[in-house]
Amino acid sequence: MAFDRQRTGLVILRVCIGAFFIFEGLKKIPWFTNASLLADQLSGWSRAAAAGSISQWYLQRIAEPGVAYFARLVPLGEISAGLGMVAGFWVPFAAFLAFFMALNFQIASGVIFTFGFLTNGYGLPVLGSTLALVFSGPRGGVKNLKLKREK
Repeated sequence: MAFDRQRTGLVILRVCIGAFFIFEGLKKIPWFTNASLLADQLSGWSRAAAAGSISQWYLQRIAEPGVAYFARLVPLGEISAGLGMVAGFWVPFAAFLAFFMALNFQIASGVIFTFGFLTNGYGLPVLGSTLALVFSGPRGGVKNLKLKREK
């Protein structure tokens, strides 16, 4: 019997990154009742953003005007995407949702445009993991996870 190492690796990846998103979302539950928590974070990033930068444009035109919606959608999206990945349910879609949310965070904070993005644990590892799961196929590699008989 042969062990499918690639599929097993993808299952481990999706469960671990899924758990990460669940707990990131749980940390943000207070945003549901207090959108000012997110507004304060966005305001701080906006003040720190270079004038005319993509981050400043994004914050002023998209994130800050939509803070009342994002304060509820972000925790819900992170928890939902995380649960989908852990359960192996619609993994490519859940991973794309998680990738999109993490990318928005990186753009808003301005980190994606710095060297520090490459060493930030919330940056390249999270974006790379979620993007890998987007392209890994149905259920993040669990579809045919079985021991195979060698002939």
